[in-house]
Amino acid sequence: MIALLIRDLRLAVRAGGGFGLGLAFFLIVVVLIPFGVGPETGLLGEIAPGVLWVAALLACLLSLDRVFSLDFEDGSLDLLATSPLPLEGVVAAKAVAHWLTTGLPLVLAAPVFALLMSLPLQGYVALVVSLLLGTPALSIIGAFGAALTVGIKRGGLLLSLLVLPLYVPTLIFGADVARRGAEGQGYISPLLMLAGISFAALALLPFASAAVLRVNLR
Repeated sequence: MIALLIRDLRLAVRAGGGFGLGLAFFLIVVVLIPFGVGPETGLLGEIAPGVLWVAALLACLLSLDRVFSLDFEDGSLDLLATSPLPLEGVVAAKAVAHWLTTGLPLVLAAPVFALLMSLPLQGYVALVVSLLLGTPALSIIGAFGAALTVGIKRGGLLLSLLVLPLYVPTLIFGADVARRGAEGQGYISPLLMLAGISFAALALLPFASAAVLRVNLR
């Protein structure tokens, strides 16, 4: 699993579909929003939690179609399916690689983007914690969607349509944590719900994704 994880990290960086693409998209969204709603800092601060979470969600979508498609095209996925490593481990390793190249950079850069969006200072910790707990769910759910569409030509749009509804609970609780933190309210309840979604996804979806891959590879 470690060797597969290192391989996927190298491929993500070389192919240009890693952290650079997600961060660039995140930055573009944060820069364009003030042009659309106006430069008023009060309004930007109010909408910042939701905007930042939507931008992070869409940034995670950008590289999902590369999770399994490249390995499927060159035959590597067939070799991985017959290797001693269970397919559940393959899915988990690829989801972790996606999070390390997409989700983690977004978490680390979130304070800078929050500053550009005039997020109140008391909301920075809540935003970072919510992204840290929520983005793993985005990666593992995205890996499940990628497994469903592997082998389909031009399946990127279908992948987005399948995954976006599954992202909604994570988005709701993640944005709620950031909003409550910005308003100085307690956010333990939505934070626990967000953590529950992530842990449930990590516990269940690798098995579901592996089952789907076995069907698609027959």
